[in-house]
Amino acid sequence: MAATRSVVLAFVLALLPGLAAAVPAPQDAHAAEMAARVQAEFRHAWDGYRTYAWGHDALKPLSRGARDWYGQSLLMTPVDALDTLLIMGMHEEAQADLELIARELSFDRDLEVKHFEIVIRLLGGLLSSYELTGDRRLLALADDLGTRLLPAFDSPTGLPYVYVNLRTGAVRGTISNPAEAALILEYGKLADLTGKTRYRERAMKALRAVYERRSPRGLVGERFDVESGQWTNTHSHIGARIDSYYEYLFKCWRLFGDRECLAMWQSSSAAALRSYPQQVDRLTWYGQVDMNTGAVVGSEFGSLEAFFPGLLAYSGHIPEARRLHEAAVVMWDVAGIEPETYDFRAHRITDAGYPLRPEIVESTWYLYRLTGDPHYRAVGEHLFADFVRYCRTEAGYAALSDVRSKAQADDMESFVLAETFKYFYLLFAPPGTLNLDKVVLNTEAHPLRRKTLPKRD
Repeated sequence: MAATRSVVLAFVLALLPGLAAAVPAPQDAHAAEMAARVQAEFRHAWDGYRTYAWGHDALKPLSRGARDWYGQSLLMTPVDALDTLLIMGMHEEAQADLELIARELSFDRDLEVKHFEIVIRLLGGLLSSYELTGDRRLLALADDLGTRLLPAFDSPTGLPYVYVNLRTGAVRGTISNPAEAALILEYGKLADLTGKTRYRERAMKALRAVYERRSPRGLVGERFDVESGQWTNTHSHIGARIDSYYEYLFKCWRLFGDRECLAMWQSSSAAALRSYPQQVDRLTWYGQVDMNTGAVVGSEFGSLEAFFPGLLAYSGHIPEARRLHEAAVVMWDVAGIEPETYDFRAHRITDAGYPLRPEIVESTWYLYRLTGDPHYRAVGEHLFADFVRYCRTEAGYAALSDVRSKAQADDMESFVLAETFKYFYLLFAPPGTLNLDKVVLNTEAHPLRRKTLPKRD
């Protein structure tokens, strides 16, 4: 076991060179203290999962029970959390987690699963953890899962169906969206690691199919029929059902050096920056427009939209990122923690839930890493204090059913361990803890190793 842990540690240190950094300089002492606090709270959440839900998909933190997505466990939380354990240096816990996955996880199940969620959480988590550890059992699981998921792309357009049966390959669900068709990071990485080009080809065909259906204004809509390729909802925005489509256009370029993705991103981001901003109360918000006419059709901004400042910063649009991030923080402070959605013109919360989402923390981290502005660490400390104050329970962390009353819900999604705690930790950890020149994070915050591109003469 000790020898195995040494191998794991060697792989992690090679990819994350700042992980074993020396004691921080005095000016970074407070940040180091904050990183330790985040790690302690992550450990509290992980210990709650281990105590009350070990081997299941997720913890129910109020009733101290477990929940499985499909009646049988696919180890959602163990897979989603493994690379966070490694990044935080919790190697004994990571090794126990890895052995559970290798011993218990099987995809030979007669289960109809949500294609998108399984790809970003399980496939992404397995690939990331394989690259961090070199444990080929994880890659074998990822390859098996990818093979079982591929029938989702068997539509007339190449756009993926919503559901796929892991054993039979039967598919269902014809009304989908751009985000769920943009899975090039996970399938492309699986292709690179296995040499099976079909993974990349199917995912790239789906991504192109969305882009080719953009309007003359350069915008995509919210929903389409995967069989006909026709739009069934033409509202366009940066929120749910479209968000990671934008994210993966740019990150495809960053991860693989794919110039087709870069061209699609440049065209699409230019259209987004022209179309979505709305000025209200001297703040810049991004709302909803019709993809064909550009007419404003909504003024809602929410927790999922709060990822976009980070993407803007990552892609070089720092001033726009700063302005949108300012609005996102204002939304957070309306109730002391962010709601799912907020109408910025009516000044009214329209969905009061908070399922422990990471996106505003993600954007805060990107802006800090890319600007070095200490303001963003101060914002992160403020967000973390609210997060702990309202969501911590004796057995872990709980979603909020209403941010106004702070009533807790009996739910701790795996993404709080994959993303929310990871982004908080990275915000305060030494800058080299995760090297953005070497990795790209998928939409579930799983770091994937960048392709080494040939140098130009």
